Amino acid sequence: MGIDIVEIARVERLARRSRRFLSRVFTKEEVRYCAGKRRKWQHFAVRFAAKEAIWKALGSPGLALKSISIRSARDGRPEVLLDGKLARGVQVSLSHCERYAAAAALASKP
Repeated sequence: MGIDIVEIARVERLARRSRRFLSRVFTKEEVRYCAGKRRKWQHFAVRFAAKEAIWKALGSPGLALKSISIRSARDGRPEVLLDGKLARGVQVSLSHCERYAAAAALASKP
């Protein structure tokens, strides 16, 4: 199990300070999705928190954050992809408010 919380303003500051931040951490699909939202920094921040929570749940020190991605399933639930493939046995829950974004992840052994 992994959990993470981030300050939304911190993610925004990182992205504004470094043009490469978004492309180093998020896939093109994630950037396109988040950038299209009215409150895009909440969406970037919650995905950042999810990547951290998943990384912790998997216990994979060599796994890059960009290798982990989040997309919405048809029913709206978040789905986890590892290197572009659906990660079976990995569940994630996302939440955000005005200032914070949080995520919890659960990875089961196959």
